[in-house]
Amino acid sequence: MPEEVLFKSENRQARAEIASYLRTVADKLDADEPITLKSGDQTVTMEPPASPTFEVKAEREGPAGGPYELSIEFELEWDEGADDGADAGGLEIE
Repeated sequence: MPEEVLFKSENRQARAEIASYLRTVADKLDADEPITLKSGDQTVTMEPPASPTFEVKAEREGPAGGPYELSIEFELEWDEGADDGADAGGLEIE
């Protein structure tokens, strides 16, 4: 299936700024509100369902022997127009 990028923003920010963005997303999820992303003239509003799939990934990427780029990725996924059920997961973040 081809991928269509609806919004993309990537820039270096202080950890406190990133935490503020994540808190805003968490507050929107708690309140069952849509999430609007804005950057320059780009804007997209998404409405995650009650039980989206939550993917967490830690990666090390780069050529054999380095240098490596480390990342932590958080992703919410759902089928457009679908009302999915809850899936019991065992994720812990410490």
